[in-house]
Amino acid sequence: MSYQVLARKYRPGHFKAMEGQGHVLQALINGLDQDRLHHAYLFTGTRGVGKTTIARIFAKCLNCEQGVTSEPCGTCSSCVEISEGRSVDLIEVDAASRTGVDDMRDLLDNVQYLPTASRFKVYLIDEVHMLSKSSFNAMLKTLEEPPGHVKFLFATTDPKKLPVTVLSRCLQFNLKNMTPERVVNHLKLVLAEEGIEAEESALWQLGRAADGSMRDALSLTDQAIAFGSGKLLGAEVATMLGTVDRQEVYRLIDAVAAGDGAKVYEVIDQVSEFSPDYAGLLDEVLTVLHKVAVFQVVPEGVDNSFGDREKIGQLATNVGAEQVQLFYQIALVGKRDLNLAPDLKMGFEMTMIRMLAFELGDDSPPGATVAVPKPPAAERSMPKPVASSPLTGLRDALTNGPKPQAQPSTQAVGAHGSAQTQGPPASRPGNDGPAVSVAEPSPAVSAQSPMAAAVHSGSTNPVAREVPSVQQLAPTESLAQSQDARADGGRVNAASSQKPGNIVELSTEAASAQLAITAEPGQSERDERWCELLRQTNLGGIAYAMASNCVLTSEAQGCFHLSLDPAHSSLFNEGQSVRISELLGDLLGRETSVAVTIALAPGKTPAVLNNAAQAAALQAAEQEVKQDPGVQHLIAGFDAKIVEGSIMPKVAKGEG
Repeated sequence: MSYQVLARKYRPGHFKAMEGQGHVLQALINGLDQDRLHHAYLFTGTRGVGKTTIARIFAKCLNCEQGVTSEPCGTCSSCVEISEGRSVDLIEVDAASRTGVDDMRDLLDNVQYLPTASRFKVYLIDEVHMLSKSSFNAMLKTLEEPPGHVKFLFATTDPKKLPVTVLSRCLQFNLKNMTPERVVNHLKLVLAEEGIEAEESALWQLGRAADGSMRDALSLTDQAIAFGSGKLLGAEVATMLGTVDRQEVYRLIDAVAAGDGAKVYEVIDQVSEFSPDYAGLLDEVLTVLHKVAVFQVVPEGVDNSFGDREKIGQLATNVGAEQVQLFYQIALVGKRDLNLAPDLKMGFEMTMIRMLAFELGDDSPPGATVAVPKPPAAERSMPKPVASSPLTGLRDALTNGPKPQAQPSTQAVGAHGSAQTQGPPASRPGNDGPAVSVAEPSPAVSAQSPMAAAVHSGSTNPVAREVPSVQQLAPTESLAQSQDARADGGRVNAASSQKPGNIVELSTEAASAQLAITAEPGQSERDERWCELLRQTNLGGIAYAMASNCVLTSEAQGCFHLSLDPAHSSLFNEGQSVRISELLGDLLGRETSVAVTIALAPGKTPAVLNNAAQAAALQAAEQEVKQDPGVQHLIAGFDAKIVEGSIMPKVAKGEG
């Protein structure tokens, strides 16, 4: 006797032998047992999920010699003929080969005649969506009011192509795809019946490759048995399918999360020996990352459909939630661009390298995912350096005070508003030309961060003009100006271009802003300290957004007391507070805690200070471009114009 393939040999002969589709079987069984039978049934679903099988079993139930039942005997002549495909009263039609209206008319001409030997004449039309519009129109009247001895059973993989007039005349049943876990369980039963040894990993690979189709799973199992000479081994099945073992994907993600580039390349080299489908490999990476992300949010939402729940749990613990999101986004974009790469392997490698090279930006706005270059491993634990910018000299001058001068040449404001004499600007070692001359601020001003001061440049007067001191300001004027300065978030009015010969001045608005800040002694130092601490931590995402909108009100015995602006109260989260305290403890080398209160507090948040610094840098850059001789020549000689908003300063991340 010739060999019979597994898909035909183990095709179910009754409803109880069906794997899955319980929602459909229950309706059919109840209808048969209660004698509530419709004249037309439509079964939809992808290939290999049991549409035709259910239709044939239903035909047996209708025509079994034991009577209409949900459990046909399987031994009577009607059941046997239907099982063997030779029943004269079960007319099976492939709509793909009989699409014309003439074919449909020929088929329906015999509807009026009684069945030859059975109880019902059953028309089983497979892939019914392939019929032409004229064919559907020809059958509408018969489909709506057929003779009592006729039943129509339709099967299709694309119900959307059926006319609404046909759908409304049928009972529709949507069959679901088979889960890999269900497929694996069924394959175990089939292989046990066949007496064939199989490894668990081999079965899971077949279950995934079947893509929801039980027939495809059995066909692939036939192929794997032949390939493995009667055995199903995981490595051989992977070779046959051209897929990569899921364990290699886990190793790849582990190596990427650890920043181990050598390990990543080692895994890629091992995988490339199997000549894999790199697009499929990226799909595997995306699938694993998706399950990890779900596990981190709702652990019970991840089932064991791939037999990997334990490993997914380990990855969810070892890889941060933000990292998972970043990796997923990079892999998704990498898959989109994979065909644009000169070589598929090269495109896959570049996707993995992007995961190694980028990390989430600490200064990204809440809810945004911004990737920034990741520093080398040796530098990640070091405080972030501040690059030089037009504000660097200004910050040093305002923080440390002016350099001693040799000869008096400029007037500056003293501690109590009186003019003091300074020497001419001295040349610094290694610099050509005069140094920048800075007016000496009052003690309150020098104690402040330069980000909180409003400064402007571009003065052509070689002598710094006098700035009214705190005592010289009228109470009403200083109060109004200080309130404006607070409402403006410490906005910087102008910045120094730091060209030789320019003078940096403090405006009246800057002095009044300082008055408002210094109303609470020591707060400005706390503001600057909190801003600097955030620069040196690796906070990102919501945690950074919350911390950057807090004011450090006090610090005692390792406890940081913070006040969160009520306008940003939605950012508050106890888990983020714990994370902030852990990172501060790592940075300071001692145990710390963070107490957050949602309330307005005097002082400026890091977000306000950073915005002020960025505004100052932008205005300084615009001023420098406008004063550039080459730009002025283009404007004068060619009527050129500077496009507003096109100038961007080069300011390092976190720089004030």
